[in-house]
Formats: sequence, C-alpha cells, structure tokens
Amino acid sequence: MKFKIILAPVKPDKTDAIVDAAKEVGATGATIIPARGTGMREAKTFFGLTLEDQTDIVLFLLEEHLVKPVTEAIKTAGEFHKPGTGIAFVLPVENVFGMESQIEIFKEKVRDSYF
Repeated sequence: MKFKIILAPVKPDKTDAIVDAAKEVGATGATIIPARGTGMREAKTFFGLTLEDQTDIVLFLLEEHLVKPVTEAIKTAGEFHKPGTGIAFVLPVENVFGMESQIEIFKEKVRDSYF
C-alpha cells in the first residue's frame, strides 16, 4: 500500500469542520498541531505586541486512493477559496509504521471502491 500525507495549515475555527469533512469521505483520523506562521500580510501590533492568529496544522496520513476525496472535502470545508483561511498540500510517504490495525480497513475500502 502507498501512503501520502496531507498537511493543512488552517485557522482554528476551521479545524473541526475540516476533520469532520475528511472523516465523512474516508479519513480515519487526524493529528492537529498548534502552530503560528506569517503570510503575505503583516500581523497587527498593539502597543508593541504582535497580534497573531493561531494556526492549526491538520495532518492526515492516508492510503493514496483516499487523497483526492479528502483534499476536495477539506478544500470545501475550509473555504480555501477565501483568502487567509488556509492551504493544503500533499506529500508522498516512503515508509509507515504502526498502522497495522488500520491496514485491513484500508484494504476493504479499496476493494469496495474499485471492485
């Protein structure tokens, strides 16, 4: 089986919607990492303090056949067409360990999808 990882840095108010949408189309879980970052627009300051919005990085490790429906679902749920809401990108994964309990579920989903 081939796996890919989807990384989606998003605003925290979009995180739950993105995870729920991904699960509806087959993702079995997600890892959410609190982060911060900079964009094209400078952060606002107030009396010398920088006011930055927090960002969540939502990480999905998926069997490759699930990548397209999950990316479409999170793109819609995250409203990525609006500026500043978030982005997502996909990276290949060379080796995966510790997913043995989910391999059978992935095999069933692939079998159901293609046969």
